Amino acid sequence: MTQFSAIDNGHSLVWTGDGEYLRIDPWGRDSVRVRASKMHEPLDLDFALEQLPGGSGESATVTIDTENDTAQFVNGEITVKAEARHWRYGSSGYEEFRCTLSFWKTSDGSLLFKELPEGGSLNLQARRYEPISGGDHAITVSFVAPEDEHLYGMGEYQQHVMDLKGSTFELAHRNSQASVPFVVSSAGYGFLWNNPAVGEATFAKNRTVWKAESSKQIDYWITVGATPADIERNYANATGHAPVMPEWGLGFWQCKLRYWNQEQLLNVARGFKKRGIPLDLIVIDFFHWPYMGDYRFEQEFWPDPKAMCDELHQMCVKLMVSVWPQVSINSENYVEMKSKNLLVKAERGEDLGMMFEEPSQYYDATNPAARSYVWEKCKKNYADYGVDAFWLDEAEPEYGSYNFDNYRYYTGPNVQVGNTYPRDYNRGFYEGQLAYGREGQIVNLTRCAWAGSQKYGALVWSGDVGSTFDDLKHQITCAIHMGMAGIPWFTTDMGGFHDGDINSDYFHEVFLRWAQFSCFSPVMRNHGDRSALQPDGTMKETITRSDGSRCSPSGADNEPWSMGEDVEKILVKFIKLRETLRPYTRELFDAAHTDGQPLVRGLFYEFPSDTKAADVADEYLFGPDLLVAPVLEYGARERDVYLPGDANVTWIDVRNGESYAGGSTITASAPLSSVPVFARNGHDHGLTGTL
Repeated sequence: MTQFSAIDNGHSLVWTGDGEYLRIDPWGRDSVRVRASKMHEPLDLDFALEQLPGGSGESATVTIDTENDTAQFVNGEITVKAEARHWRYGSSGYEEFRCTLSFWKTSDGSLLFKELPEGGSLNLQARRYEPISGGDHAITVSFVAPEDEHLYGMGEYQQHVMDLKGSTFELAHRNSQASVPFVVSSAGYGFLWNNPAVGEATFAKNRTVWKAESSKQIDYWITVGATPADIERNYANATGHAPVMPEWGLGFWQCKLRYWNQEQLLNVARGFKKRGIPLDLIVIDFFHWPYMGDYRFEQEFWPDPKAMCDELHQMCVKLMVSVWPQVSINSENYVEMKSKNLLVKAERGEDLGMMFEEPSQYYDATNPAARSYVWEKCKKNYADYGVDAFWLDEAEPEYGSYNFDNYRYYTGPNVQVGNTYPRDYNRGFYEGQLAYGREGQIVNLTRCAWAGSQKYGALVWSGDVGSTFDDLKHQITCAIHMGMAGIPWFTTDMGGFHDGDINSDYFHEVFLRWAQFSCFSPVMRNHGDRSALQPDGTMKETITRSDGSRCSPSGADNEPWSMGEDVEKILVKFIKLRETLRPYTRELFDAAHTDGQPLVRGLFYEFPSDTKAADVADEYLFGPDLLVAPVLEYGARERDVYLPGDANVTWIDVRNGESYAGGSTITASAPLSSVPVFARNGHDHGLTGTL
């Protein structure tokens, strides 16, 4: 008796037994999708895999051996072997049915990884379904993977860890944490956990375990590639490609905690032009509105948005405006949105999501009607005036308490589907801007992402991190892992967000070292909540409305000239260096768009055969040609740099032209005004002599 069958013209494999349905489908080049469920056939839930890549299944083959009750599924370079058996289990007293999967590289027959075996009398189950009373299942899937593999991806977690083997991850979003459950192995495969439930992933020495606290089914996707670049290309084809980055995304962006009125903002832009400092975009941050959820300028402080946009555009400066998904209970839109079921719903207690500044609830970005409602407000009150881009803040969303089981969305309970929220938040604005005629000009800054967010123009920044060298270290690994998780557009708050004292020598140094890192990042962007003390020791004025009511603080100045001439001189040097890099940065963004390639890459990406490059966490490649070694210690004026590759690779220090062979470690000088940058085989992209 066989429990296997081939469906879809023989291109897909199905197994059934003991209430479980298991299905394997071709899903893109050298890729498969595996779904399994209890007491119902697997559902066509889109999640990250919203469409089947063209030409996915034509070459897939299924072979079933009825005598031995095994099956083999082959799609290009990936082979799945399925072994089924059933027996009368003495302890239970009835028939047990199992099907165990293993995944192989087709060309050389090497094992990639396999499901956890039963372990003899241990009677382990690789696929476990724990019932939730009256509902779905808590799901666990366990695999045995190579002990010596190196792992990269999973999104943004604030830690200075490069090789993720041995790490555990919460599959949930928080301020400064973006869970993107795609991981790439040095063994030659990529694995997507296509499940937006709150859960956990563990990459231990003895097993890899994926957990979902509540789910309707198991759903994951695997691809095989000879190089990390091949894997990222397949992943982009399956989950979506980043759009074309507009030209104004390549230069310098200016922001502070809060420009609080129209004339202040315009004076800053004029100051850039007066000083000859390049500026592509300026940002109006939060609480420029009367109440959260009004989605409009507060007229007292922003009396003529169109005139403001017109003047900025005459200076060739784009304008980005912050949008928060919270809707205050005092907002002019609250009653209507609540009456139309456009808000997130608390499962118990007060129906609120956050208390920052004022009680509020989040709009339900998983609801297409809510996405349309919010976009129409922002179109009328921002885009129609000339606003070019949106800052989609609070995208996790950042609940006052991260009680993930206390909120319900249009698409289901937060604990089961909530990780899609930031993707859907970005989706609403991206689709609205497309319909508005902005194709090729869409960049929306956002504080979180999930698998597939890249296709909605999501420029993810790393959240409200501290202004310390330790925080700067974390941004390097965050940038690399976000790129490996398929999110190539990434940025940070230059200098960090919290507690940057603009009168502190320590902060000046953190800020400049961060600026050097930011110059060689996808987007160079200045932002942060600076100390309220101005350089002359005075306090920033308290801002009130004409009726005497309080306004949100504005923060200390954060322009290039705000921390003295020495800081300004060095910062402006790197802002102008960014202009020199523009043609190269354009190449990198185009590769991200067409081929899914990250801009910021770990050394392993270009040198996968170099074992020393596998776990380097304090330097990186900006594209294929430039190795950047940021200075990450206060007071340091030199640092050790590992130059990957072998004797066939030459690295040129673009500052002095000195040449070094690949595979060597050197000590590089690093005065405060400079950062060690090395050009691979002389491809310096105009940097020689500029640093």
